[in-house]
Amino acid sequence: MRRFLVFMFFIQFGSALFGQQTDTIKDSGKDFRELYLQSELLRFTDSIKKAELVEQIQLLKETEQVKKSLIVLELQKIEDRDSIRKENLAKKIETLKLNAKGYPVTLFNDTIFLIYNRFGASMANERAANISKRIKRVYDAELFYPDSIFVLEGDHTYDVVYGETIVMTVSEADALWNDTSMKALATQYANLIKETVLAQKQEQSLFVLLKRIGLVLLVLTGIWSMIWVINYGHRFTVKRITLHKDKWLKNLSYKDYTFLSAEQELKVIMVLLIVVRWFFVLLLLYLLLPLVFSIFPFTRGWAGELIQWVWSPFKGIFVALWDYLPNLFSIIVIYLVMKYFIRFIKYLFTEIETERLKISGFHADWAMPTFSIVRFLLFAFMFVLIFPYLPGSDSEVFKGVSVFIGILFSLGSSTAIANMVAGLVITYMRPFKIGDRIKIGEMTGDVIEKTLLVTRLRTVKNEEITIPNSSVLSGNTVNYSALARTEGLIIHTTVTIGYDVPWRDMHLALIEAALRVDMIQKNPEPFVLQTALDDFYVSYQVNAYTREVSRQAIVYSELHKNIQDVCNERGIEILSPHYRAQRDGNATTIPSDYLNDNYKVPGFNVNINPEAKNRPV
Repeated sequence: MRRFLVFMFFIQFGSALFGQQTDTIKDSGKDFRELYLQSELLRFTDSIKKAELVEQIQLLKETEQVKKSLIVLELQKIEDRDSIRKENLAKKIETLKLNAKGYPVTLFNDTIFLIYNRFGASMANERAANISKRIKRVYDAELFYPDSIFVLEGDHTYDVVYGETIVMTVSEADALWNDTSMKALATQYANLIKETVLAQKQEQSLFVLLKRIGLVLLVLTGIWSMIWVINYGHRFTVKRITLHKDKWLKNLSYKDYTFLSAEQELKVIMVLLIVVRWFFVLLLLYLLLPLVFSIFPFTRGWAGELIQWVWSPFKGIFVALWDYLPNLFSIIVIYLVMKYFIRFIKYLFTEIETERLKISGFHADWAMPTFSIVRFLLFAFMFVLIFPYLPGSDSEVFKGVSVFIGILFSLGSSTAIANMVAGLVITYMRPFKIGDRIKIGEMTGDVIEKTLLVTRLRTVKNEEITIPNSSVLSGNTVNYSALARTEGLIIHTTVTIGYDVPWRDMHLALIEAALRVDMIQKNPEPFVLQTALDDFYVSYQVNAYTREVSRQAIVYSELHKNIQDVCNERGIEILSPHYRAQRDGNATTIPSDYLNDNYKVPGFNVNINPEAKNRPV
């Protein structure tokens, strides 16, 4: 007998220990499981010891009273240890009751009682499910005898039995959890099972079934009537608003800007009415569906499940938003701090741009481009700070999308990045600035915009040309305005004059023609360079200073007109382009307005050599 008890103890202890190692049950807690296993070990040990002592007492003779007293004393110690063990378990259970989760034992979704403890290798949820299945089998029996449900005492447990079927077993932990004895708890459970099965049997009678169907139809009719009223109210309101829209709805405007026209207001109101209608319909269903499903016992849990399916996503969103609020506040604080810090940096660079604040070696026109770079870096730093607070930033999907976007950006923006780098280099090279007249390749015009990607020019023909910064950096740039503000731009043009005109006269004529132009400076004085001695003429290049860089075309036009006038006034023929004339028999190329009234076209000169007559032919 003793060996059998020890063997059964180790089997039960091993199964409980295995269940403890393989399952993570939250209903009793790790500490309680350990305490319960220790308590069971102590109880089995004491029971074995107690059985041995009782056996020894029975074998003692009446004359061995001293030994018998010692054994009785040992039995009393065992009883005392058992009482202390029960008290410790009871105290631990009291602390666990605050957060413990019970698993319902049900019949047709009606909860009979709750299970909080494991038994052997079965966890609390498994016990509840198994007990529910056994009660359902009792209910499904063709004939049900309430008196066949009774309580049977076992080894350290009490069983609730129906016929020959053990419906459930009540352990010492169950009794301690419910502050009662095992026998009382088992009797209570047996009565509850009996009453529930009888009640469900009565619920399934034909009269009750017909009455429930009638109630369902009545409630559905009420729901349909209420929905009809809601739809009728919606249609009536829409009709009234449509009929009186010209009277009730006016354009929402401020000064010359219209925020919402009357038609847009009508559309907004219609959308709001639809939202309100669906809100009341869904609210009605939310309130009355539980009533419909509660009529039949087997459908009483459906309403909660249906509503839970609909409500769970919204609840998840609201809970996620609520849990995300601390991170959101952190993001807002980081953004506000960075925003006002950037404003302070902008103020400093604005002071540099207006030259109220001067830094040695740092040009004023570098201020705003440098500010743009600093602002970009600060925003990048702000994003690095904010990134850990973004929802899902630590998920693998978020990381994969980030890598994918980075790859796309790096592959598709190589040209853009080259232009951006070129824009930065151009900014600090300072080859030109806004308003300068420049020439890039074959393009000449005024700079109207500089960005990190492109430079835009406006030509003298009022054409806008967009040039990538990489092309600007790789080519030559001519700036007509850089020195024109201080020293003046030298404009020049070439005139070819015959060798018969003295060069000194030609110099004076060209200088006079240049000085007649209003936009040419008198100081420094224009000057003339003889650039070539060609076969038929001399090339004279007149050079003059001007500050009107943006009006070069007009300056050149006026200069060319004055050169013609002065040369004609001084009797100088311009042989440019190539021009050849016979002085004998040909009129001069000077316009008649510049000639004297007695001017006559010279005749041909014929020279006759008298000696040629006597020469033989």
